[in-house]
Amino acid sequence: MLVITRKKGESLLIGDDIEIKVVKIEDGSVKIAIDAPKEKIILRKEVYENVKEENSNALKKADEILKLFK
Repeated sequence: MLVITRKKGESLLIGDDIEIKVVKIEDGSVKIAIDAPKEKIILRKEVYENVKEENSNALKKADEILKLFK
Protein backbone atom coordinates (compact mmCIF):
# COMPACT_ATOMS: atom_id res chain seq x y z
CA MET A 1 0.00 0.00 0.00
CA LEU A 2 1.28 3.44 -0.91
CA VAL A 3 0.71 6.19 1.65
CA ILE A 4 1.16 9.70 0.27
CA THR A 5 0.61 13.19 1.63
CA ARG A 6 -1.14 15.76 -0.55
CA LYS A 7 -2.31 19.31 0.15
CA LYS A 8 -5.36 21.09 -1.24
CA GLY A 9 -4.94 21.56 -4.98
CA GLU A 10 -2.32 18.81 -5.31
CA SER A 11 -2.96 15.59 -7.17
CA LEU A 12 -1.57 12.18 -7.92
CA LEU A 13 -1.62 10.07 -11.06
CA ILE A 14 -2.49 6.42 -11.48
CA GLY A 15 -1.07 5.30 -14.79
CA ASP A 16 -1.34 7.75 -17.66
CA ASP A 17 -5.07 8.31 -17.56
CA ILE A 18 -6.32 8.65 -13.95
CA GLU A 19 -5.77 11.77 -11.85
CA ILE A 20 -6.94 12.16 -8.25
CA LYS A 21 -6.95 15.73 -6.96
CA VAL A 22 -7.51 17.00 -3.41
CA VAL A 23 -10.23 19.64 -3.76
CA LYS A 24 -11.17 20.46 -0.17
CA ILE A 25 -10.04 19.59 3.36
CA GLU A 26 -12.47 20.49 6.13
CA ASP A 27 -13.55 19.15 9.53
CA GLY A 28 -11.67 15.88 9.27
CA SER A 29 -12.86 14.98 5.77
CA VAL A 30 -11.29 15.30 2.36
CA LYS A 31 -13.11 16.00 -0.90
CA ILE A 32 -11.37 14.55 -3.93
CA ALA A 33 -11.94 14.85 -7.67
CA ILE A 34 -11.22 11.90 -9.94
CA ASP A 35 -10.49 12.43 -13.63
CA ALA A 36 -10.61 9.06 -15.39
CA PRO A 37 -11.79 7.60 -18.70
CA LYS A 38 -15.54 6.95 -18.88
CA GLU A 39 -14.99 3.21 -19.30
CA LYS A 40 -13.42 3.01 -15.82
CA ILE A 41 -15.88 2.11 -13.08
CA ILE A 42 -15.38 4.16 -9.92
CA LEU A 43 -17.25 3.14 -6.77
CA ARG A 44 -16.95 3.95 -3.11
CA LYS A 45 -15.68 0.83 -1.37
CA GLU A 46 -18.75 0.49 0.86
CA VAL A 47 -21.01 0.56 -2.23
CA TYR A 48 -18.83 -2.04 -3.95
CA GLU A 49 -18.95 -4.31 -0.88
CA ASN A 50 -22.76 -3.98 -0.65
CA VAL A 51 -23.21 -4.83 -4.34
CA LYS A 52 -20.87 -7.81 -3.99
CA GLU A 53 -22.82 -9.10 -0.98
CA GLU A 54 -26.20 -8.62 -2.69
CA ASN A 55 -24.96 -10.49 -5.77
CA SER A 56 -23.73 -13.34 -3.58
CA ASN A 57 -27.08 -13.51 -1.78
CA ALA A 58 -28.95 -13.50 -5.10
CA LEU A 59 -26.87 -16.43 -6.35
CA LYS A 60 -27.61 -18.41 -3.19
CA LYS A 61 -31.34 -17.77 -3.59
CA ALA A 62 -31.20 -18.76 -7.25
CA ASP A 63 -29.49 -22.03 -6.31
CA GLU A 64 -32.20 -22.70 -3.71
CA ILE A 65 -34.93 -22.07 -6.29
CA LEU A 66 -33.26 -24.35 -8.84
CA LYS A 67 -33.11 -27.15 -6.24
CA LEU A 68 -36.91 -27.00 -5.96
CA PHE A 69 -37.24 -27.97 -9.62
CA LYS A 70 -34.96 -31.03 -9.38
